[in-house]
Amino acid sequence: MTTACHFTSDLERIELFEQKLQEIINQSSLALMISVGHRTGLFDTLEGTETATRQEIADRAGLFEHYVGAWLTTMVAGGILEYDSMFKTYRLPPEHAVWLTRSTDSKNYAVNMQWFSIFSKLEDEIVKSFREGDRIPHSLFASLQSEMDEEQSKSAINGLFKYVLPLVPNLIMQLCEGIDVLELDCGSGSTLLELAAIFPKSRFVGYDDSEELIESANRIANERNIENITFINRDISQIHAINSFDLITAFDVLHYQEYPFQVLDEAFAALRPGGIVLIQDIATPSNLDQIQNIPMALHRFAVSNMRWMTASRGKGSAGWEKEMMCQTLEDIGFAGIEVHELPHDILSYYYVAERPNAESYHI
Repeated sequence: MTTACHFTSDLERIELFEQKLQEIINQSSLALMISVGHRTGLFDTLEGTETATRQEIADRAGLFEHYVGAWLTTMVAGGILEYDSMFKTYRLPPEHAVWLTRSTDSKNYAVNMQWFSIFSKLEDEIVKSFREGDRIPHSLFASLQSEMDEEQSKSAINGLFKYVLPLVPNLIMQLCEGIDVLELDCGSGSTLLELAAIFPKSRFVGYDDSEELIESANRIANERNIENITFINRDISQIHAINSFDLITAFDVLHYQEYPFQVLDEAFAALRPGGIVLIQDIATPSNLDQIQNIPMALHRFAVSNMRWMTASRGKGSAGWEKEMMCQTLEDIGFAGIEVHELPHDILSYYYVAERPNAESYHI
């Protein structure tokens, strides 16, 4: 009897896991189609439209009706759109549109759905890395990610102004008056370009070790006639500056570095006394059992792993726990260390630390 009960329990677990795998396939397919809806502008077309037929939607979006119809069917099956079978019309509910359209002030999750396309394009390189130990070429990952940067920048800027910049008292006022800012691992520079345009009296510098992305960033700066910004192709562990900046930012970068201590040490030297380092880093749980309880953790760690495999200086640090980050900042000499959890980015910790004034700092 005991054996029979045990066998029945195993069968139930097998069936439950099969259902989970089926759901993963379904949701992955839906994610890809949401990305298609974002890139084709279909969600933006549907926004504010009470109801419309598939032909009307295709005409408004300037797309082929046959393909739009197949996409609409997927969106209805996935619970994204509503369908009226009597009138054969489709509707994007406002409570869904707020998370899926470009006009939203909230986080646009449709942008993040593009990661699945990036993952698929990198799969061969990932498998090769597992087998041969080679890194994924940084230029390949960077070029794919840059396709998302411009659209991500709006969400990033909204989050910066609403949550991140206010972490430092009077920082926005100082940016208005004019300070020197360095962003480490700036990518294609989309966020820094926006800041430079908003704060013309401040001076901005971006470092990144991707020559392709830096060339793109400088080209965009020239096209937009933004003169208070410079992008430099440089390893961020080699800042090579002394007392040069009032603010240094490192957003989602340190846990990809082989020598994050060196990056922070260089940042400390590059800051003027009283200068601030502002860091965003992944909220790595100390216990793996905790990962399943963190919303969106699977996606964030998958993206993190992809970037970790491109680490240009070796194996990467695989993420820091909060205590390790704080201790490192303190050991280097930073003071007033603060750690924040922000509502717009529940998967990250935000660290604020100050280089003490010369008269209060002793080696």
